[in-house]
Amino acid sequence: MSTPLLSVRGVKAYYGRVQALKGVDLDINDGEIVALIGANGAGKSTLMMTVCGDPRAREGTITFAGQDITRLSTHQIARLRLAQAPEGRRIFPRMTVLENLQLGATTADPAGFETNLERVLALFPRVAQRLHQRGGTLSGGEQQMLAIARALMSSPRLLLLDEPSLGLAPLIARQIFDAIRTLNAQEGLTVFLVEQNAFHALRLAHRGYVMVNGLITLSGSGRELLERPEVKAAYLEGGRQRAAH
Repeated sequence: MSTPLLSVRGVKAYYGRVQALKGVDLDINDGEIVALIGANGAGKSTLMMTVCGDPRAREGTITFAGQDITRLSTHQIARLRLAQAPEGRRIFPRMTVLENLQLGATTADPAGFETNLERVLALFPRVAQRLHQRGGTLSGGEQQMLAIARALMSSPRLLLLDEPSLGLAPLIARQIFDAIRTLNAQEGLTVFLVEQNAFHALRLAHRGYVMVNGLITLSGSGRELLERPEVKAAYLEGGRQRAAH
């Protein structure tokens, strides 16, 4: 069996004295979309941030592309072609869209800048139309597209997406999920997706994990998890599933 691109083993992490991760095991293979679902406060975003080095794992190991990255700083990890579009977008509102994209490219080969720019603008035409506007003037959906486009400008091997559909209209959320699917299908990009919309996330993902109170409680293919009664009851019943259509 091939070695996972990202391997998380026994990872524990804390915010101050509060233990947010209680011994997490998780694998992501090259070319997969893997979704992590769970309730608010389950530790999903903390796991993604811990992979990126902030907070640091207090116990356990994180391996990326065969290298132990558990003790590396965030900028050292970024140079290994692991990119994150964090929760809440966190674009630079006073900079233009193009300047935001240029910042995303700082760890990539400068020779590939124009090709990369064309690629992300083709993927997100709305971003292309706003290239010389300040980031802060974009709608929420456009800012989310920009955050993903900025992460893609580093030519990542692994893209970490934290709540990409949060607060977005269903149509815009669907466009973003379609773009993720396209990147994976056409370029083989590996994606780790933290997402509250469990229905969309599991339909998109090859495999998924369920997190409860800092621990992984279930894993399986996206389709298997969609069919699990406990997943349906906790994350898919009622308005959540209807809103995803």
